[in-house]
Amino acid sequence: MAKEPQTSFKRVMLKISGEALMGDQGFGLHPPTVERIAKEVESVQEMGVEICMVIGGGNIFRGLQGSAQGMERTTADYMGMLATVMNALAMQSALEELGIHTRVISAITMNEVAEPYIRRRAVRHLEKKRVCIFAAGTGNPYFTTDTAATLRANEMSCEAIFKGTKVDGVYDKDPAKHDDAVRYDTVSYDDVLAKRLGVMDASAIALARDNNLPIIVFSLDEPGGFRGILAGEGTYTRVQD
Repeated sequence: MAKEPQTSFKRVMLKISGEALMGDQGFGLHPPTVERIAKEVESVQEMGVEICMVIGGGNIFRGLQGSAQGMERTTADYMGMLATVMNALAMQSALEELGIHTRVISAITMNEVAEPYIRRRAVRHLEKKRVCIFAAGTGNPYFTTDTAATLRANEMSCEAIFKGTKVDGVYDKDPAKHDDAVRYDTVSYDDVLAKRLGVMDASAIALARDNNLPIIVFSLDEPGGFRGILAGEGTYTRVQD
């Protein structure tokens, strides 16, 4: 039997956007893409790593866009939170198809489909090697799922946030538009804020900085990328002072 690669991480937060679940579609969920990401999570869990997840809702509804189109902001944000619950349930289904025990934990009470957020219970799930998917953001409007991921990562004592994106790290400008964009190997929280590098929103970066929580930005489109970085390989940017 092949020996599992060693990793220094014991518990991590994986933050992905809702758009990551829609594949090449313009909207909604693409089941093969959800399944592929679930297999990435499975491969990391096999290394003995405890995994938290936060998934955005932008593939279904984005609160800021609803607000920009004239909808009352608080209502729009709550609708966005409900979209994250739908994505969390989709990911739970895909993980459980692989035989991974998973809990969806919602910041908005909806006992029929998800557990309410109780910190000690969530920690216990992680200790029992269950994947915990934190849904409905922070439960409050005006906060993004980036902030929710950073908040939960701190509460769960995660050692890092893994931010899965479409590019393999943080660049000084958009690599899709500029051929001369340069990728950072490491970058400080303050530089991310000062240069508006778009890793996460400002409140999430500040919360990570204040608690010295590293953010590792990597490509979710790279097969085996999540596991590779945990094993000390791969291309990524580390945000840390």
